[in-house]
Amino acid sequence: MTLKTKIADLPEFDMAEQLRDEEDIAAYLNLVIEEGDASELAHALGVAARARGMSEIAKASGLTREALYKALRPNAHPRFDTVSRVCAALGVKLVARAAHGRLC
Repeated sequence: MTLKTKIADLPEFDMAEQLRDEEDIAAYLNLVIEEGDASELAHALGVAARARGMSEIAKASGLTREALYKALRPNAHPRFDTVSRVCAALGVKLVARAAHGRLC
C-alpha cells in the first residue's frame, strides 16, 4: 500500500536554514546574481541576514533592523551602499569579473 502525503503536511522550506557559513551564503548570492534580478538580490540578502540573525547583521552593518527589513524585502531596490554594508556584515563581498575572454 502506498501512503499519500498531503501538501499541507509537508514541512515548509526556508532557505535561511540552509545557509550555514560564508561559503554557503556566497554560493547562494552568486546563483541569484547570475539570474540578473536586482530585487531578487535584495531578497536573497535578506534571507542570508535572517540566517545569521537580523540583529547581528544590523549591528555589524551600522543599520537598524527596521531599515534592513525594509531594504531587503522582496521587490526592494536598496542602494549600493546598503548592499555593500550588508555583504561586509555577512562576511562576503561582491566581485566583478570579465564576462567574456579578451578580444584580440
